[in-house]
Amino acid sequence: MSREIIVLGAGMIGVSIAWHLARRGHSVVLVDRREPGRETSFGNAGIIQREAVKPYPFPRDLGTLARVLPNRAVDIRYRLGGVMRAAGPLLHYWQHSSPRRYDSIVPEYASLISLALDTHAPMIEAAGAEALVRKEGWLEVYRTVEGLDAERREAEEAAARFGVNHRLLDADALQALEPHLTDGLAGAIHWLDSWTVADPGALVQAYATSMEAAGGRLMRAEVSDISRAGQGWRVTTDQGALEAGELVLAMGPWSGDWLSRQGIAVPLFVKRGYHMHYAAKGEARLGNWVMDAEVGYLLAPMRAGIRLTTGAELARREAPPHHGQLAAAEQVARRFFPLGERLDPEPWKGARPCTPDMKPVIGPVPDRQGLWLAFGHGHQGFTLGPATGRLLAEMIDGEPTAIDMAPFRVDRF
Repeated sequence: MSREIIVLGAGMIGVSIAWHLARRGHSVVLVDRREPGRETSFGNAGIIQREAVKPYPFPRDLGTLARVLPNRAVDIRYRLGGVMRAAGPLLHYWQHSSPRRYDSIVPEYASLISLALDTHAPMIEAAGAEALVRKEGWLEVYRTVEGLDAERREAEEAAARFGVNHRLLDADALQALEPHLTDGLAGAIHWLDSWTVADPGALVQAYATSMEAAGGRLMRAEVSDISRAGQGWRVTTDQGALEAGELVLAMGPWSGDWLSRQGIAVPLFVKRGYHMHYAAKGEARLGNWVMDAEVGYLLAPMRAGIRLTTGAELARREAPPHHGQLAAAEQVARRFFPLGERLDPEPWKGARPCTPDMKPVIGPVPDRQGLWLAFGHGHQGFTLGPATGRLLAEMIDGEPTAIDMAPFRVDRF
């Protein structure tokens, strides 16, 4: 039976949910203050990461902590104010990263990742977005034999446990594939299953257009209030009010703010990230998405130029940008690959919504009939949007879900 459903948030998660609901015949309105895919979904590395079966744990070894504490690393930086403000969630993040707890989280997280390609594929086809997507994998490059060997063991485990395919490239094979990378690299893991996207924001927009073609409606508006309305929900915006029986909150790093107004506390924190596009010098070409794994940044040959994406910055969501992490990554990257001039007027900044146990929140809110949640995907919102859309649509329609959704309930906190 058709239902009226409001989806708040037009990033990859919200667009994918609206797409699935519209295709099921529901009356869907997708609301965001910006055009689809212009916030967090815009600035990522553009990889649909089938290999990412393990979430990022909090570093617990003394070597990593000693390296991070001076706050000059490329892969992770922090702002004291942001750390203090998120002290509780970060403490729980550290606790959940213990070997015992982390080992129990991995198969739950991997169950979501296993759906990534199968759920992106029909959306790509329906959106006519094949030109944006390459199905040739990406390269995780290592400078040292020790680092490459450690990742080889991880890759072999991922293959055995979760069916993730890869091939090991030695130094000569890597140079043959990417001749313009610096000399002296040990080799790389070529993750074969993952897909790359030349313009992540454009893919989200294509999905949104496909959602509209299926009967969904897109509304650009600023939300000012969310409240109960009889047996349903009322959303007040600067473009008028909307009412529906079901409301989906998929507002990424802003989701916690709106939930708190409903008296619901979720330990959400953010990892910020930056990117910049560059030209290549001279005749240099980058053929693949390439991570400088032991330093902690990624280079991606996108439509807008070679995108350099940084690691994580622990800071307040709305704090002013700090470009030192990007500058440090750029300095190293220019020795790794011959980057040319910057192509953007200023660096892009975004915030990844994260939870202490590294798993997203997907599902209903107990005691709030008709309120559904989908956020907290951390580094993998772009990868997991279509899977989340399918799963939440199955839950809303009362159908069996493709995987067990108990690990992703909001009341686990």
